[in-house]
Amino acid sequence: MLHDILLILLGLVIGAVIGFLISKKVTQKYLKKNPPINEKMIEALMSGMGRKPSQKQVRQMMNQMNRYM
Repeated sequence: MLHDILLILLGLVIGAVIGFLISKKVTQKYLKKNPPINEKMIEALMSGMGRKPSQKQVRQMMNQMNRYM
């Protein structure tokens, strides 16, 4: 009886870990293929705040965002 319960719990834990790793990999692949923000969006955002960004500033922002993904 106790043996069966432990096997079920072990199976659930292993399934949860494998599911987490697979979903993490799929999400990273999706975000690389379809980035949530691009250079045009950054330019529009900074222009909306009242400043015209240089290309260097836009690239720096993109590098910072890519570092966290």
